[in-house]
Amino acid sequence: MSREAQLRTNLDRVHARIAAAARAAGRDPDEVTLVVVTKYFPASDVQALARLGVAEVGENRHQEAAAKREECDAAGATGLRWHFIGGLQSNKAAAVARWADVVESVDRPKLVTALDRGADQRGRPLDVLLQVSLDPPGRDQRAGADPDDLPALAARVAEAEHLRLRGLMAVAPLGEEPGDAFARLAGIRSSFLAEHPEADVLSAGMSGDLEAAVAAGATHVRVGTAVLGSRPAVQ
Repeated sequence: MSREAQLRTNLDRVHARIAAAARAAGRDPDEVTLVVVTKYFPASDVQALARLGVAEVGENRHQEAAAKREECDAAGATGLRWHFIGGLQSNKAAAVARWADVVESVDRPKLVTALDRGADQRGRPLDVLLQVSLDPPGRDQRAGADPDDLPALAARVAEAEHLRLRGLMAVAPLGEEPGDAFARLAGIRSSFLAEHPEADVLSAGMSGDLEAAVAAGATHVRVGTAVLGSRPAVQ
């Protein structure tokens, strides 16, 4: 089986999972967008995904992603939206803003100024999501802002001239049932939408827990392994 045929088969399976999860939740499957996480995989895979109809891809390493986008653009795969989904260092934020279409991992005010500067340099607005932590209080948390800090962080983004606040992103905590974590996320999102009704994107769910995320209202799921397979040994 060729690589492109393998990717087509895997995509079909993932789309079927998304559709089944949406229907089980009483939702339209078209409400859920697949973001294929292509980190560590070559630009040739991204180009094949574009030919298969994938419109959104996710990366979490700045240098790799910038080079990959340049290669894909040169090859004519220019219709993709590139998401930065990893932890972001403030000294790299402006550079990320110059190639990314969406930054999903804004979790502290220091990033806002740098992203705004980079978006200004590229000459078009940058969509951003606020990453919220779902870890219980007292646990060493994965990346993400405390839910109580979201209003102030959202206000900082709203003040930025070249940024557009689009919604929230979250990752289920390790060692916890994803459904429980995403149920908390649904509550956080409800309060957030009351203040920012236009920021209706919810990016949550990965290869192992996308069904729970869709049930909780995710509009975007970030799937890597289930589409592309195990990460390459050499990274």
